[in-house]
Amino acid sequence: MSLFSVGLFQSQTTTMVNVISQAVYYDGYAPTVSEPIPPGLIRLGNTRYAKKLTDAELNSFKAKIAMRVSIGALCDNYDRLGEVFLALVPKNQSTYTTDDVNVKRIEVGRYITPFMSKNRSPTQVPYTYDLSNLYNIFHDAALRSTYDMYMELDVFGVPYAAQTQVAGCSGRIDVFSGSLTFFSTDAGATPTAYNSLTPLLSYTRVNNYNSTDVPGETVRIVNFNLPSAVTDAHFVVISTPHGANSGGEEYVRRQNYTYIDDVQALTYTPGGISCEPFRVYNTQGNGIYGATPKTFDDWTSWNNWCPGNSVPIRGFTLPSMTAGNHTLKHTIPTAVFNQQQGDVYLSVYMQSKSNATLNVKDIKTTDVSIYPNPTSDFVNIKSPIEVTSLTLFSIDGRKLFESNKENKIDISSYNTGIYILNIVLKDGTSFKHKIIKK
Repeated sequence: MSLFSVGLFQSQTTTMVNVISQAVYYDGYAPTVSEPIPPGLIRLGNTRYAKKLTDAELNSFKAKIAMRVSIGALCDNYDRLGEVFLALVPKNQSTYTTDDVNVKRIEVGRYITPFMSKNRSPTQVPYTYDLSNLYNIFHDAALRSTYDMYMELDVFGVPYAAQTQVAGCSGRIDVFSGSLTFFSTDAGATPTAYNSLTPLLSYTRVNNYNSTDVPGETVRIVNFNLPSAVTDAHFVVISTPHGANSGGEEYVRRQNYTYIDDVQALTYTPGGISCEPFRVYNTQGNGIYGATPKTFDDWTSWNNWCPGNSVPIRGFTLPSMTAGNHTLKHTIPTAVFNQQQGDVYLSVYMQSKSNATLNVKDIKTTDVSIYPNPTSDFVNIKSPIEVTSLTLFSIDGRKLFESNKENKIDISSYNTGIYILNIVLKDGTSFKHKIIKK
């Protein structure tokens, strides 16, 4: 249920923080424009604005927090991705860029613009999110003494189709307008107790472009170090598949798996809902909605996303995690990226409880290709970091093969079924991966 639908944010106990109001976004492929920047904002590019939250605004946040994004139609009439980030910028650093290595960034919301025409109503689409988990972050004194907190609203747009298809858009490169507002209340709410934050992945591309269109190559490995043990480690996961060509990832529903230290923690398949409630915002003709309503079974048989809707925020919680090194692995074993088009954009962060203030510095990401999978003979392992050992186990734990010299393994002599391959990289990264012998 939407926080806005229950009336909790209509009373005098509600606090509102208006971060961005009707900012105009421009062609994501064009050089950064020189148009006037709305007061109080930083233009990080044509697709992103940022604003620092003041101490008064941070202090005003209450236990239950809702975020509303509103995107308006200008001169882009296609479905695009947009995101909201919380950026932790070193204290008193007045300027920064999107690739500043000193900035820690977490994605807190993602959305998909509808096929809109600025000449047809409705010309605004709202997205709402429950971000009560950010309460402790906003109020954390140690964090605020080290970082300034900025909110970033991003929406990528391209005007070229609209320049010929939408009346009044000829020659224009303004694509969308965007607003970002927070509402909070203490009514019926208890503040969360998380006192630590670990950014892991922020809108990271996962694909297999450096190899071939073969399933089993889409793996993202993240190594991170916890200086002290934590409890109630809650992981937040946002991902979307892309590839609009025939047979592209947007139209094939594939299972995603997330592991922590080789233990499967999250399994999901994108899509699974009807897009009909969002048809009203799609005022421009398009190939996803079509001219007539679709049944629930029709929508869920093929579609991964709904233009005009927010992207689900998924997550899982581990009761405890020890101090030291840990590995997160996210994999989409059957992803193909037909004709080498498309991506999966993945964001992950962790919140937890700790007796010490966390300062996570040792975060490394590695793209590992393990292919083909399923296979009838060889499995190849490709990594930018040298592979130091491969060990193959049966599903019941028996060691079948071990090598420290090769980047591939021959399983042609084994029976059909499932096997576990343990991979160790030169930097010490170690993880397991399921192999299917066909």
